[in-house]
Amino acid sequence: MQLALSVALIILSILLIGAVLLQGRGSGLGAVFGGDSNVYRTKRGLERLLYRATIVLAAIFFGAAFFGAFL
Repeated sequence: MQLALSVALIILSILLIGAVLLQGRGSGLGAVFGGDSNVYRTKRGLERLLYRATIVLAAIFFGAAFFGAFL
């Protein structure tokens, strides 16, 4: 059981890192120096799916890590 949980945590962490890295960059300091002028922008299509997948993966990772701490 411990081995399966460890493998699941490794796979979840790789997927979570990939999901975070695939997300688009925010405006950050670029907007201060004349970058993107859109103040509010909605997520659509693949961007929304990736955003929600990141949240779900993070929740599953947290739950698995929490469960593993008490195993």
